Amino acid sequence: MNIDFSLRKQIALALNERFGAEITADSLSLQPTKKEFTGTYTFVTFPFLKISKMKPEETGKVIGEYLKSNSEIVEDYNVVKGFLNLHVSDMAWIKTFRSIVSNEKNGFRPSNGRRIMVEYSSPNTNKPLHLGHLRNNFLGYSVSKIYEALGYDIIKAQIINDRGIHICKSMVAWKKYGNGETPESSGVKGDKLVGKYYVAFEKQYRQEIDTLLNSGLKKAEAEKKAPIMVEATEMLRKWEAKETETYALWETMNNWVYKGFEITYHHMGVTFDKLYYESDTYLSGKKIVQTGLDNGVFFKKEDGSVWIDLTADGLDEKLLLRSDGTAVYITQDIGTAIERFNEYPDLEKLVYTVGNEQDYHFKVLFLILKKLEYSWADGCHHLSYGMVDLPTGKMKSREGTVVDADDLMDEMEQTALQHTQDLGKIEGFNEVQAANLYRMVGLGALKYFLLKVDSRKRILFNPQESIQFQGNTGPFIQYTFARISALLRRAKETGIGSFMGDETFHGMLHEHEREVIYMLTQFESRINEAAGEYSPAVIAQYIFELAKEYNKFYQEVSIFGEQDEAKKRFRISFSYAVARTIKSGMGLLGIEVPERM
Repeated sequence: MNIDFSLRKQIALALNERFGAEITADSLSLQPTKKEFTGTYTFVTFPFLKISKMKPEETGKVIGEYLKSNSEIVEDYNVVKGFLNLHVSDMAWIKTFRSIVSNEKNGFRPSNGRRIMVEYSSPNTNKPLHLGHLRNNFLGYSVSKIYEALGYDIIKAQIINDRGIHICKSMVAWKKYGNGETPESSGVKGDKLVGKYYVAFEKQYRQEIDTLLNSGLKKAEAEKKAPIMVEATEMLRKWEAKETETYALWETMNNWVYKGFEITYHHMGVTFDKLYYESDTYLSGKKIVQTGLDNGVFFKKEDGSVWIDLTADGLDEKLLLRSDGTAVYITQDIGTAIERFNEYPDLEKLVYTVGNEQDYHFKVLFLILKKLEYSWADGCHHLSYGMVDLPTGKMKSREGTVVDADDLMDEMEQTALQHTQDLGKIEGFNEVQAANLYRMVGLGALKYFLLKVDSRKRILFNPQESIQFQGNTGPFIQYTFARISALLRRAKETGIGSFMGDETFHGMLHEHEREVIYMLTQFESRINEAAGEYSPAVIAQYIFELAKEYNKFYQEVSIFGEQDEAKKRFRISFSYAVARTIKSGMGLLGIEVPERM
């Protein structure tokens, strides 16, 4: 039973029968009753006063009396200034609960045949993944899981930034200082090894700039003429010409990085369906420039450079081709977007998970695609997110002070170890089971903390705060699931029976049982809301609220001490439905839940 829809259908009948209106259920809406009033759902009468030709309170009473007399759902009602608060009967709640608990896929929709691509991660191959990449990956992966739950066919993609001057910097430094060092010879993970040489380049580069500044050169000229930068620029030229030795070194060092990334992604628990490489796509878009010129969308300046004027749209002029004919980054992005929609003609949305420092870039990109009259341009979305800070300060990759993703995940697992041991929550665990628990709790704490906040907001990540077993944290929710799992194991051991709903229970519900059942009915709508807002935070908040409300029930209502066997079986089923929903919801966040803690 869908109580929300059934109520709207019956309210529509009341309006039609009592006031001669022609109203459909789909045109009506209900909202949760405010905590200070009695009721579950509230119907606002003000928009219907022209139909009723009555005062708000009178209109509410007419509808309320109709529902009380004709509906099995409504047990009672009250009217507060035109707000009709409806109290749902226990019989309706129990019937609704049975439909929920018997549906293993509750909240999830079947395939709808529609396709979405979600791009996330998109790292550079000159350094390891860092804290910012963790938020990026967790967001992108979670959004893909949320849309998958709504029946979409998801393509999880990343574009790897594997070319350019920054890549050549690591290559030059390795040639100068590496002495043939490899991940195998050094025992250093490939992405970290390459990142070490990127830092070495920047250190030498700064020293050379200082020397040139002291000789009287201006800063811009010193930055260009520093010998190590000259080498990097020459190496980029050789790479673009596919000079054999340079290209081979580029392939070797990139492969080191790819293997390192694979280890990190596995640790994160994220996957990809499609990989794109900037080295394959960086020339994309150049041919589109001519189309834009022919259509008058772009214009050419006297020096031969190509631009688009977006001042009428509140933006600036944007360069698309330099005077020497070389493309800029947005030109590549235009071409890549077109290629993706050509590759997947049925693609409905293309979601870019990229930090908010690129907000302007994506405004320009999407506007250009619209002006080029691509019908799918409105399906492009920038999932923007804020920076993540630590109490120790800001990250700087050039100085080698980036918060390494692997190191932070390891640290979180170590923190989980210390915290769970201090609380005595690993009794009876063997070494492998304990290590798996630390991994689940540590990563769960990290993911939940980064996902529970609106993605647009900047975060100050506090590892100690995130690992707490109380409050709005991942471990609190995981512990609630483990508590219910223990309860279900006990029920099974004592032969209480199936968790799929007991047809013999028809009694009164506790207020916490009503509240939890109501929350269970909201799971699908919260998934839908999260998808519409591209916000895993909606799911995180929902699961926290559900776990919190269940814990109130657990503290105040007896389960195994209940003398009424039908009521006891109902409460076991009730607990099972909550655990299943917590596991499903946390799964949408990419978080595992342990059955024992």
